[in-house]
Amino acid sequence: MFEVILLAFALSMDAFAVSIGIGVKTKEFNKNLAIKVAVLFGFFQGIMPLFGYLASVGLGTFIESFAHWIAFFLLSLIGIKMLYDSFGENTEEEISAVTDKVLLLLAIATSIDAMAAGFSLELLDLNPFVSMIIIGVVTYMFSYIGVYVGTKGGGAYEDKAEKIGGIVLIGIGLKILLENTIF
Repeated sequence: MFEVILLAFALSMDAFAVSIGIGVKTKEFNKNLAIKVAVLFGFFQGIMPLFGYLASVGLGTFIESFAHWIAFFLLSLIGIKMLYDSFGENTEEEISAVTDKVLLLLAIATSIDAMAAGFSLELLDLNPFVSMIIIGVVTYMFSYIGVYVGTKGGGAYEDKAEKIGGIVLIGIGLKILLENTIF
């Protein structure tokens, strides 16, 4: 269970960073907007791991002998991308206007990594549905808080959130690799 909480935390950092950017862009805290952002981001971040999980189960015995390498590669790649992105432009500069369409696209874009991470759920021997709920709820909370923090001038936290999330994902990938190759 500890791994799924860490995974949820790490995956939610992208959504948290984007939520801060939305808050910075809007400048004034809007509870309805924060709830909308949190619901969209939480839903997509929660549902996407199911697709990755189903793909890993569908491939089953075909990839069983090297699945830990794939999980390590995917989680590390996502983690490295998050680290790389943390050194780039701030999210609020990328968001031109906060419309429903933009929010939907941002929710989908920030959850693509969760689909790849869903592949690791099979290797972590976790119930995928419980994992989805935990990931969705954690992302909901971080997204809501992110909008609030952004409106209070918290744009500086965007990069830190992505760095921490990237490091945690790489760590989970390493754990999977080490458990399945050494032990």
